[in-house]
Amino acid sequence: MSQDVSDTVEFADIEAARERLDDPTVVKRTPVERSTSLEAMTGAEAVHLKLEQLQWTGSFKTRGAYNKIRTCLDEREVDEVVAASAGNHAQGVALAATRLGVDSTIVMPKNAPQTKVNATRGYGATVELVGQDFQQAMAHAKELVAGPRTEFVHAFDDPAIVAGQGTLGVEMYEDLPEVDTVVVPIGGGGLISGIATAFAELSPGTRVVGVQASGAATVPDSLDKGIPQTLDSVDTIADGIATGGISELTLSIIQRHVDEVVTVTNSQIADAVLLLMERAKQVVEGAGAASVAAIRSDDLDVSDEVVMPLLCGGNLDMTMLRAVLVHALTQRKQILRLRVHIDDRPGKMAEISSVIAEHDANIQSVRHDRAMEDLDVGDAYLTFQVESTGEGHARNIVESIADHGYEVEVVSSAQPGRPWDDR
Repeated sequence: MSQDVSDTVEFADIEAARERLDDPTVVKRTPVERSTSLEAMTGAEAVHLKLEQLQWTGSFKTRGAYNKIRTCLDEREVDEVVAASAGNHAQGVALAATRLGVDSTIVMPKNAPQTKVNATRGYGATVELVGQDFQQAMAHAKELVAGPRTEFVHAFDDPAIVAGQGTLGVEMYEDLPEVDTVVVPIGGGGLISGIATAFAELSPGTRVVGVQASGAATVPDSLDKGIPQTLDSVDTIADGIATGGISELTLSIIQRHVDEVVTVTNSQIADAVLLLMERAKQVVEGAGAASVAAIRSDDLDVSDEVVMPLLCGGNLDMTMLRAVLVHALTQRKQILRLRVHIDDRPGKMAEISSVIAEHDANIQSVRHDRAMEDLDVGDAYLTFQVESTGEGHARNIVESIADHGYEVEVVSSAQPGRPWDDR
């Protein structure tokens, strides 16, 4: 059930939460690292990455979960907690409950990353896989709450959760009091609500910017209409912020304390994941990379500012990591898929392969297609997947194949059918 918006979160609640989070085996202070690479890319005076993905359980979620459960235990006896989560909240609740001696049952969507499912069980929770998305998992989880000694731990729609997440905002301010802009990923809004409340008290001149995945964005529409909006389905690689909606509580705080909200695409997120691995040597999930995607986008100007993007999670499933890296490398033209129209005679594959080899490019795979409706009798398509060093190298390969008299298209570009996409 949504909280009454009058039951909001004040800075005093965050201070109280910080006192409760006194166990360094549950919540630890996470480091900050400066990125000169991102400074050069964005024009910022300084970019300081807050590495919350190095938190126990791999995300910030334990802060809110521990504060919520401990608050409940201070008020009454609780034998079990129940939660719904795509992964990070699940692990936070599981660890917090185990540390506090309480049983936990977590409902996760059937498509939740296996690494997050395994980790949640490893922290001591009973896991039930139900539904295809967060909303379906949530509905089932609420059905499991029975009796006064069972407590539902919502991922974001709870003042105690928001206050717990707000402890991260205090930490960010203490790390960098001179920060001009903090950039915070948004799923259900609990994290940014807590952080924004902290900065409103400690540094009201700091700009607080939220970022959502474009395929799961509800905050811009919610702000426009003045009431929380939900999505029937989401489409994003950032499963950690794929809640499909916010609450009255978090919307009310965002309205008061958040200065700006931007969205980023799957391609921008994937590129940020790869960039953080290459330049910052940090492995983060899509949700964690969204803040870096935002400062590199055209929608957020951080020129000449001291900016702190929050890397909020690092629980990246290895299968998803592979897909993200392939996508990002394809966008950079470091993996290139070329479809070449040939008359199907011996030696054609060898000839085109030789042209590619002249550019010191490695062929990963070749596919030979004859059964295509647009082909004449005796024609075929050869589809090469090629490793290149980047856009210039890829362009030279394409032009050389064309110079040898072949029709060639980059089938992984934004506009298949054109020899090259210059947009």
